[in-house]
Amino acid sequence: MNLRSILLLLSIFFINLVIAQENTVLTKDKKTLNITRATIAPKIDGILDDSVWDTADIATDFIQFRPDIGNTLPSEQRTEVKMTYDDKAIYVAAYLYDDLSKIMKQLTSRDNFGQNDFFAVVLNPNNDAQNDTQFFVFSSGQQADAIANPSIGEDFGWNAVWQSAVKIMDDGWIVEIEIPYRTLRFPDQEEPTWGLQFHRHFRRDRSQFTWNEFDPTQGNIGLYHGELKGLKNLKPPVRLNLYPFSTGIVNSFDGDTDIDITFGMDVKYGLTDNFTLDATLVPDFSQAGFDNVVLNLGPFEQTFSEQRQFFTEGVDLFSKGDLFFSRRVGSAPTGELTLNDNEEANVPNEVKVLNAIKVSGRTIKGLGIGVFNAITEKTEATITNTDTGEKRREVVEPFTNYNILVVDQQFNGNSSISLINTNVMREGEFRDGNATALVTNLQNKRNTYRINAEAKMSNVNYQNTDSETGFSSFFIIRKTHGNLRYSVDHRFADTKYEINDLGLNFRNNFNNFGADVWYQTFEPKGNLNNYRFNAWLNYRNLANPNTFTGLNFGGRYSAQTKNLNGFGFRFNVEPGKQYDFFESRDGKPFIFEDIVSTGGFYSSNYNKKFAFDTDVNFFKIFEDGRDLFGYNFSFSPRVRPNDKLLMVYRFNLRMANGQRGYATYQDDQPIFGERNRKTITNTISANYTFNPFNTVALSFRHYWDTVNYDDELFTLLDNGRLTTDSGYTVDNIDSSPNINFSTWNIDLSYSWQFAPGSFLTALYRNQLFNFDTMAEDSYSESLDTLFEQPIQHTFSVRLQYFLDFNGIKSIFKKKDNTAPIQQANNFSYPSSFNTLP
Repeated sequence: MNLRSILLLLSIFFINLVIAQENTVLTKDKKTLNITRATIAPKIDGILDDSVWDTADIATDFIQFRPDIGNTLPSEQRTEVKMTYDDKAIYVAAYLYDDLSKIMKQLTSRDNFGQNDFFAVVLNPNNDAQNDTQFFVFSSGQQADAIANPSIGEDFGWNAVWQSAVKIMDDGWIVEIEIPYRTLRFPDQEEPTWGLQFHRHFRRDRSQFTWNEFDPTQGNIGLYHGELKGLKNLKPPVRLNLYPFSTGIVNSFDGDTDIDITFGMDVKYGLTDNFTLDATLVPDFSQAGFDNVVLNLGPFEQTFSEQRQFFTEGVDLFSKGDLFFSRRVGSAPTGELTLNDNEEANVPNEVKVLNAIKVSGRTIKGLGIGVFNAITEKTEATITNTDTGEKRREVVEPFTNYNILVVDQQFNGNSSISLINTNVMREGEFRDGNATALVTNLQNKRNTYRINAEAKMSNVNYQNTDSETGFSSFFIIRKTHGNLRYSVDHRFADTKYEINDLGLNFRNNFNNFGADVWYQTFEPKGNLNNYRFNAWLNYRNLANPNTFTGLNFGGRYSAQTKNLNGFGFRFNVEPGKQYDFFESRDGKPFIFEDIVSTGGFYSSNYNKKFAFDTDVNFFKIFEDGRDLFGYNFSFSPRVRPNDKLLMVYRFNLRMANGQRGYATYQDDQPIFGERNRKTITNTISANYTFNPFNTVALSFRHYWDTVNYDDELFTLLDNGRLTTDSGYTVDNIDSSPNINFSTWNIDLSYSWQFAPGSFLTALYRNQLFNFDTMAEDSYSESLDTLFEQPIQHTFSVRLQYFLDFNGIKSIFKKKDNTAPIQQANNFSYPSSFNTLP
């Protein structure tokens, strides 16, 4: 089976490489903007009185692609863009004409679009249609930036240091931008042609325009860039940026207080013109956001999104093949302890990361190379003898080395093929892990069809036993043009496929097939800006033995009105018997039958001072002898009384009555139960932004979950059915399976950008946690119990300073020369053009 899959994938690669080479590109004449060198660089102040702007060529005649296609702007809303350059940077000036009363300009944090008009500059020094660097400036003065390619879309985890200014005028607004060459990657170039695109977004009706015409119905957006000509004798600078930082932390918990001060540094160094070293030395992640912990009753691990900046920035190459799950680095220890009856253990929650580095880049011919390395320290648990008080220490995570190597070749402006290897080496007798993937994304030059295929192999060395090698594959072919689109896919993993040393794989042993079809509009029709309907069918099997496990089909409809209100509904059906081979934790199938779920959502126009989101979902089982019914309801109002303050509240209620599942393990067998589950989550987020450089933010979350089992419990028969013949009850098993689970988190932070790339951040955090068996307690009773638990208080202050090797002498200049531009009506920051809230 493995050999057949590999041969199939290699055949597909070859066939489609040939197809991709033979098809012709759909091209239109590209716009060209000629740029001239400035003898005196313009001052970035939002005032276009610099002499260089008097003679610069003008880019104008922007064309709409959302929600209509092909429209142009009237004279009173025209856009005029000029560019120049020198030995240090690219400079951009844009005059965006508009009705002053209609310009939306909400103050937000960096990379947060909010309710803002925006202007964007997209540069592609390789002019390869696949590797863009995007710079956005909002009408409020805030910035955003991203790197983008067809594989990952836009990555706003990438952050650069550059300058911009905005000035609001009587007839529109002005943007002025300086983009230092250190933010870009390019070789020595005598007379290069760069890919260039400008975007303008009107938030009031979410319309968007580009300088060079873009057809959203076909192909990736990079294929529609214009060209920048006139650059001469560009020399890439020494790209050495230092970010020294220090953090002071005070932790208080249950009467104990710890004080700590840490020092460290992040480094970005250009090894060559196109390759950059990123390193974090003595890293500090104490101010990363809290995780949204939930009660996990399932057989698979609970995971959380990455909050640490080093692991979210510039990881596009390392995400190829889905072999890298960054939370593995510095996660909880992997070792298991064997304790005597009179012993208890204190195990650290996480492993300290000693340092981490990334080297990544791409040549002008499209060859991308990425190298990642991180090391974590040896971590020990403290084990206490409860009779004698004696303590001993045992290693629960040895010194560990994490490595990734990626080679990715792009071609044809829309395709790539990649080889990825991840490797984890642990000292001593702990397991090592290795995984390799061959990944391809192939699209014909007409941009009408795409094939994605992956072949992966894993190897785990258990040291004291034999190693295991596993295989997985993925294949999908999809139509990528027109209103009507469709795809078919296949996913496979054998019983030994295991990548969880550095990747994330919830389960293996599957052989699944799927098909999707959808119809979407790209231009308004009737009262709708756009709508989309899609339907799906999935057929699931085990890989070994080749056994049917389930089938589902469903559909979804979503739309946006011309008043910018969104709505939609969905349904999903799992007909007949479904076989869950993982719920029991011992490989036996658990059968359930005929589940139907349906629901819908509504989202009102965020441009208004008051808006809200709500969704309702219902699910029911139609199996004989069962009465499972549940629903999920959420309501989230948001209030924006002015352009500085935004408050969002979200309430979520989930009820599931008559649910059956794993309860506990006793007498060498899994025990199942029928349970009623109730979950309530309350969250509040509030942001007050004084200006683009000063923000106060509040995040609050309270999660409450109760699971109450019926008294009579089940055992699982070999045929997948449950029986009560064993006589187990909640009262006669070793411990009650009932659960009352609560968490409470508050983060209150203040951030001040006091110089370009330099921040002072103060954070106060408190946390509460409770887990007991009082499942019948009410919400208020559970809250009282939660407040009886010890509270963890954390206060930290972090100072980070940005140092650019090329301008390091500026540290000693006057404060006015280094402070960010900030005038009453002069601010600027960028925004995304592919995904808008």
